[in-house]
Amino acid sequence: MIIGRVMTSVFMVLVASTGNSQIVSKASDTSIIRKLPDITVVGKNSKSDYQLMPEIVGTNIYAGKKNTLIVLENVQGNVANNTMRQILAKVPGIHVWESDPSGIQIGVSARGLSPNRSWEFNVRQNGYDIAADPFGYPEAYYNPQLQAVQRIEVVRGHGALQYGPQFGGLMNYILRNGSEINKAYQFERQQTTGSNGLLNRYSAFGGTKGKFHYYTFYDHRRGDGWRENSRFYTNAGYGTVTYNMSHRFSITAEVMQSHFRSQQPGGLTDMQFKEDARQSLRSRNWFDIVWTTPALIANYHINEHTTWNTKAYGTIGNRNSVGFLHTITSRDSINPVTLNYNNRTLQIDQYRNAGIESRIITDYNIGRIQTSISGGIRLYRGTTRRLADGKGTIGSTYDMTLLGNYPKNIHFTSQNMAAFLENIFRINEKLSIIPGVRYEWLTGSAKGRNGYDSNGKEISLQNMQRKRSFVIAGLGAEYHITSSTELYGNISQAYRPIQFANLQAPPTTDMVDPNLRDANGYNADLGYRGKVKNYLQFDISGYYLQYNNRIGTITPQGSTYRLITNIGSSTSKGFEGFMEFSPIHAFKKNQQFTLLLFCSYGYTNARYSTHHKDANTKGKKVENAPEHIIRGGITGGYKKFQLTTQFSSVGKTFSDANNTYIPSTNGNTGLIPSYKIMDITASYIFSKAINIKAGINNLSNKMYFTRRSAGYPGPGILPADGRTFFVTISSKF
Repeated sequence: MIIGRVMTSVFMVLVASTGNSQIVSKASDTSIIRKLPDITVVGKNSKSDYQLMPEIVGTNIYAGKKNTLIVLENVQGNVANNTMRQILAKVPGIHVWESDPSGIQIGVSARGLSPNRSWEFNVRQNGYDIAADPFGYPEAYYNPQLQAVQRIEVVRGHGALQYGPQFGGLMNYILRNGSEINKAYQFERQQTTGSNGLLNRYSAFGGTKGKFHYYTFYDHRRGDGWRENSRFYTNAGYGTVTYNMSHRFSITAEVMQSHFRSQQPGGLTDMQFKEDARQSLRSRNWFDIVWTTPALIANYHINEHTTWNTKAYGTIGNRNSVGFLHTITSRDSINPVTLNYNNRTLQIDQYRNAGIESRIITDYNIGRIQTSISGGIRLYRGTTRRLADGKGTIGSTYDMTLLGNYPKNIHFTSQNMAAFLENIFRINEKLSIIPGVRYEWLTGSAKGRNGYDSNGKEISLQNMQRKRSFVIAGLGAEYHITSSTELYGNISQAYRPIQFANLQAPPTTDMVDPNLRDANGYNADLGYRGKVKNYLQFDISGYYLQYNNRIGTITPQGSTYRLITNIGSSTSKGFEGFMEFSPIHAFKKNQQFTLLLFCSYGYTNARYSTHHKDANTKGKKVENAPEHIIRGGITGGYKKFQLTTQFSSVGKTFSDANNTYIPSTNGNTGLIPSYKIMDITASYIFSKAINIKAGINNLSNKMYFTRRSAGYPGPGILPADGRTFFVTISSKF
């Protein structure tokens, strides 16, 4: 089975995790499942940050799914600043928006989907939701500090059966919890300095004593940013304690709180970008996020064959912004009439969410073949209060002082109940079939004030509510060519619920189609993956993604209003391939030297259907969907020294569904050109207690951008960073 190929390597260690895994081995003509509590098997001494997921981890089934495990300890890149193009370099086809110098706002996507705050992925931390609202507003405003992350699990579309609403798949940050520390206490410190005033201090304390293991950290990061007017700081604290009541039952309590504030330099026009990509025409725009995620997690190994896991969790989030939000062609300057700056606009979102997920996995026999079935239930309620278009001060600092009241005061609510079942049928030693099914019940509503008319009378929001229930299904399979390589395939339905924004229609200009439906479709994968001894690992596959009932806005013929409705579908199809090769392990067997070569390539052909209601987008390419994404690199080293050179090439793409090629005068729409950049990272291990890492990002100082924004935090082009450097010193004692 999958784990069998992992166990073939002698370079394996046991690394602590928040769950438990099952190791599937072969004995004569039957499959035997051995359960190991609270550990996961991952490769470490191989020096690679890329691993394939076991077929079962905890109560989750990954057999037959396109998946990747990124081990953060082995990443040769800028982890301190969350540089995702380096961290996810070996996950083929990942598109990264690079417009935030702080590294706080992570935007990634795949297969022609939108990178906007990773909202097409189901973003989780330790297996539970951390987005603003996974149904009505799935933007991930918060992402954990990656120094505290042990590994990142990435599962493509087939993960919808276990996790819920997403087309892109799952991205799960597994945090360190102290169980990997084999002594009563250990103190860690990471100090990073870099370009543009970057300073990061990460301090952690954790250990294992008796039946307890614990871990806590505090992280502070600040900098001036590569562009003008892009100062930022972030403070985050985390604590977790696990009590192992017995060798079968454990309970974990944890809480994370993150606060960051960043100055938003605004967008640029194409001409301004060519003149000076570092310039900024906005000095009074600010963004502030406070995010708290408490959770209580119970694990019970009922017997040798059965494991139960339950997570109760919450999200308490506040999103504030203040700024001058006019188009970038309008100068934010002194008003000649008032001799002051114009008043800024205030926006506030408050998220209060709670959920519980309970899962169980057990084994049973069909004849002499052992089979595994996983099932679970989910209950969730989320509330969002949105205060918008408030009149702020004329000042320049972060100031949420309100003059008057908020014209828009809207309450959104979402509720969800779900249940799933997934089963691994091991037909024989080589072939496994994995069917699955998920039931969903959803409701979403919006009510409140949507502004005032010219007479000062309140405009009430259309009191919108959507209730629905449905079933989605999927089927996966694996066929093991050798003990460490396999063919895999899957097809799985997916969906995306109606977003809050689609229920917030200004009644004077827009209407919501009473028959508005959730987007739905399916993902399919077919590939070949595995390892050849200890010198080659690979995963090559083709995919097909069908995205139906996309939601958009049209103006019906003969009407004076715009209609929010389902406008059509899109299709993405392509190739995703990864290969990593160690010539030294293959030919020389010299353990003093390290040489790793890798390449990941994603090809995407994403287009809107020819049956769109919106005639302007029929047959057009999907926006923010580069056709080619290539990342490659070489890691060379001798004894305790390593040097990594990484290359990234991302093809051109359009910023809008109309495929506007010539840029607009305000920079909001137009072509996003292709770009090629190179990063270099070096590390040296002085001892078990001290090591140093340094790097140069964007070595050639390429001026490029990955995003055009029609609104906040633009509008206009949002440049990526030019050449920067960092140095990190880490110590443990």
